[in-house]
Amino acid sequence: MSEEINHDRRGFLGAAAMIVAVTQLGMSGNLIRQLTRREVQLPIEGKLPALGSVTEWLNSQPLMAAGLRGKVVLVQFWTYTCINWLRTLPYIRAWAEKYKDKGLVVIGVHTPEFAFEKKVDNVRRSAKNYRVDYPIAIDNDYAIWRAFNNQYWPALYFVDAKGHIRHHQFGEGEYEQSERIIHQLLAEAGFDRPSQERVSVDAHGVEAAADWDSLKSPENYVGYERTENFASTGGAVLDKPRVYAAPARLRINQWALSGDWTMRKQFTALNQANGRIAYRFHARDLHLVMGPAARGGSVRFRALIDGKPPGASHGIDVDDQGNGTVAEQRLYQLIRQPKPITDRQFEIEFLDSGVEAFAFTFG
Repeated sequence: MSEEINHDRRGFLGAAAMIVAVTQLGMSGNLIRQLTRREVQLPIEGKLPALGSVTEWLNSQPLMAAGLRGKVVLVQFWTYTCINWLRTLPYIRAWAEKYKDKGLVVIGVHTPEFAFEKKVDNVRRSAKNYRVDYPIAIDNDYAIWRAFNNQYWPALYFVDAKGHIRHHQFGEGEYEQSERIIHQLLAEAGFDRPSQERVSVDAHGVEAAADWDSLKSPENYVGYERTENFASTGGAVLDKPRVYAAPARLRINQWALSGDWTMRKQFTALNQANGRIAYRFHARDLHLVMGPAARGGSVRFRALIDGKPPGASHGIDVDDQGNGTVAEQRLYQLIRQPKPITDRQFEIEFLDSGVEAFAFTFG
């Protein structure tokens, strides 16, 4: 499963291809705009599954494929700690609001990556925090995931009014094309064609688009099943407590533990206070998916960049001195730095024991 699942696919390949075409062919801006206005040829890729295997619905009564006939349906697979999904959310939210009375139904299929994302209360809290008001299908058993033969977070599937899947989009990007396809399917279904004006989003915090030009650090897991570039002296000991030490210097995209930790398949847990994680990265943003091991617990931490408080480079979950608290299982934005972006060394020291760290993501 881990080799098939990927929620760090950047959806800008089509845009990059267009830029190459412009460069090589000398294509004018007017011609590009004409091409992007054309209707897209949309083959039938499959049928919308019945949805009867959904274990629970949030924000909606249960929805079935048969009951959605006559509507255009936009299905997005997501999991609430995925930074790639979070950066698509402003568009999904805007489309759901703009077209809800024009024939479009948006369904968010929440298929968890980590065990704690199976807890419906966690999903419900995250949906409220991120203002996800459209219907949410809880897919803890991966039944809908498998029915779509899906492999990615996030993934969009565009379903016409006859229940046919007509297009898909994996990863971030291609927002203008996606909205154009929504328009096209609404028109095919006989709904009044919406205004050609696209939605406008003003994304902030973790929802802001990545700085792709500066991004040289890929997602990395902290559990031993899928981690890469672990550099603590002596390597990892699996599923047993160990006191770790970090090397004097890390190379780019290496990470290390210091202190008393237990490394498990999906996460690494701190056994004693004052444990540290260090990571050498190259990106505007640094996030860490983490949470308290005990329900209702909290863990204080301090974040540093190149050995100093982050100051103006702090993320939304820490202050300018790097202070923060882990009180729930989610993605925390720890660093958002101004340009110029260079190789930096990040450290997080946990002042209390009982934290579980799952994955680093960047932007």
